[in-house]
Amino acid sequence: MIRKLLVATLASTALSVPAFAQEAPDNAATGESTIIVTAARTILPPSALPLTIDIIDKDALDQQLAISGSVTDAVATLSPSFSPTRQKLSGAGETLRGRSPLYAINGIAQSTPLRDGSRDGFTIDGFFVDRVELIFGSNALQGIGGTGGIVNQVTVGAPTEDGVSGRTLVQGTADNDFSKAGMGGKLAGLIQYKTGRFDASVGATYELRGIFRDGERRPVGINLTQGETMDSKTLSLFGRFGYEVTDTMRLDLIASRFELEGDGDYIVVAGSRATGLPTSQRRGTPPGIPATGRTESVALSLTDPDLGGGNFVSQIFWNRSRDTFGGEPNPIATFQDASIAPVGTLFDQSQNRSRKIGGKLSYEREVPGFEALTLIAGFDALWDTTEQRLIATDRAWVPPTDFRSLAPFGQANLKLFDGLVRLAGGARYENVKITIDDYTTLASSGSTFVAGGSPTFDDILLNGGVIVEPIRGIRAYASYAEGYTVPDVGRITRAVRTPGVDIDDFLDISPIISNNRELGFEVKRGPLDASASYFWSSSTKGQLLIARPDGIFDVVRQRVEIEGLEINLAVKMPIDGLTLSAGYAHIVGRFDDDGDGVVETDLDGANISPDRLNLAASYVNGPLSARVQTQFYLSRSFEGPNRDPRNDFGGYNLTDAIVRYQTGIGGISLAVQNLLDKQYISYASDTQRPTDNFFNFAGRGRTFTLGWDARF
Repeated sequence: MIRKLLVATLASTALSVPAFAQEAPDNAATGESTIIVTAARTILPPSALPLTIDIIDKDALDQQLAISGSVTDAVATLSPSFSPTRQKLSGAGETLRGRSPLYAINGIAQSTPLRDGSRDGFTIDGFFVDRVELIFGSNALQGIGGTGGIVNQVTVGAPTEDGVSGRTLVQGTADNDFSKAGMGGKLAGLIQYKTGRFDASVGATYELRGIFRDGERRPVGINLTQGETMDSKTLSLFGRFGYEVTDTMRLDLIASRFELEGDGDYIVVAGSRATGLPTSQRRGTPPGIPATGRTESVALSLTDPDLGGGNFVSQIFWNRSRDTFGGEPNPIATFQDASIAPVGTLFDQSQNRSRKIGGKLSYEREVPGFEALTLIAGFDALWDTTEQRLIATDRAWVPPTDFRSLAPFGQANLKLFDGLVRLAGGARYENVKITIDDYTTLASSGSTFVAGGSPTFDDILLNGGVIVEPIRGIRAYASYAEGYTVPDVGRITRAVRTPGVDIDDFLDISPIISNNRELGFEVKRGPLDASASYFWSSSTKGQLLIARPDGIFDVVRQRVEIEGLEINLAVKMPIDGLTLSAGYAHIVGRFDDDGDGVVETDLDGANISPDRLNLAASYVNGPLSARVQTQFYLSRSFEGPNRDPRNDFGGYNLTDAIVRYQTGIGGISLAVQNLLDKQYISYASDTQRPTDNFFNFAGRGRTFTLGWDARF
């Protein structure tokens, strides 16, 4: 289940902890163990942090993976303030509290903010994820990117006993008609070995996905350019190798490789916005290489929770991604160049290439003689190189862009009156440099010469909070935290059409500084687990994605203000094993459309999620477990100058269910996505591009997944 921890104490810059599950001693009041939230970069319990945090544990995650198949869908389903997913390979426009979340694996950022390919939600198979930690609201805990919050995927831990152990999974998926084209399947396995001080974990998953069908049995439309999860194959590899240097010091090497590749068996069929006919697909061979996402990552960490009486963490990492965007049946106008081929005949497609190298170092301990005060000090460094090339003609659409960040930070946490009150505060100093050499834009942007440069940015990002816990299990808190990211520099640089631009003074690539102010209240006693938070944030030069007539998005820098309310409630019923839960989120976002300093225009569906109500019933008793859940996405109209009423959202609701029974030879499960076979147009399509008949995508209809899993 999700354990909602509306907690309080600092956050924006604490300390990294080892990338494996940790648990503090059991909480006597609640009867539950307290999981250390590694994304918060401290070994203090969540009750000491002024943050809204959700933990999706392994059981809850496996349930959602059986229903929908991806970690992103699991997060989006369970978190009311997260946008409904597009059910595509691209997560463009999917937001958390109205801003982009930072996806991470063991604290290593998967996002590519310099040129956001929006594939960061698909970088590891959920089979290798032990839990997902969600930290809501702008913060600088992991450095760049956490303006909407952090989605940290903590991978499986090391084995604890000598010998060989492991687990395996077999799944089959079918649409409502059990059609051959809609069939899919997954095989997964993990083997773990431990002897003395050494341990190893290695695993692989392979998945084939068929096409999706909507509630009217029509094949769901293909997004050739951005990419699909349907009609694809996925291979995910994982390895973890550890050595206990001393009784407390540990060395870990974690490596992963994930590749999702489209099969390219179908081409898009236009729908009709006027009649409500969704975009569809038919058999055919699209031009070029199918859309593909590939990510490789290696991290080496040295940790010691008892070094000089404190907790020491160090980590170095390398991460590389290659995101290939598919080709369209008709040549894309942006890629045309009369010097290469007659206009209208040149085929091309693009690929994002990104590489990160970085390191993290931190130390945390109580002050000797004044143990109520905990201090944290650390230093982060990151180098990121990103470019976007046209792979058929080897042209640079987005020039190679280097990002360098050096960030020392410090944090303090003070416990007063035996825990009745906690105070926290800290600062992170970010020193950023972005380097772009001289380049020339594509012919469609006038072959404009742009003088390169190395603009720099440095700022102190502050955070602080207070939490009051008058009775064990009842808390209230108030907090403030700042986060930052850079705008999609690639979209900006590739669209320059004005001669004389110099990168050194091109203000549109200045960083986005956002803040998160929050009031929260939590009750976690007996059968009741309830929380409520009210939040509001602003950014002077935020980022908006604005669609051009050709479907390509440009970046606009405007003042953005967002506020919202989120309420969650779970109650254990008198029936043994039965829990009823509900969640609600109301979010309002506006931006300054005319530059007068006043926000007057609603953020659209490409930039903010709809209001949502979640209802669920879960049952666990012995070998039997089951869950039924419904998400109500509420209607919304977007108001302000130049808003198109055709983009208003009509709303829809979806119901899912899963049942699992544990036998002597493993667990057997049956999951049904969209149980009532609801026909609907996805939120992203319903709220954008009202004249684009190739973007009117329906959501997935009723889908069955039968699975068997076993541990040994």
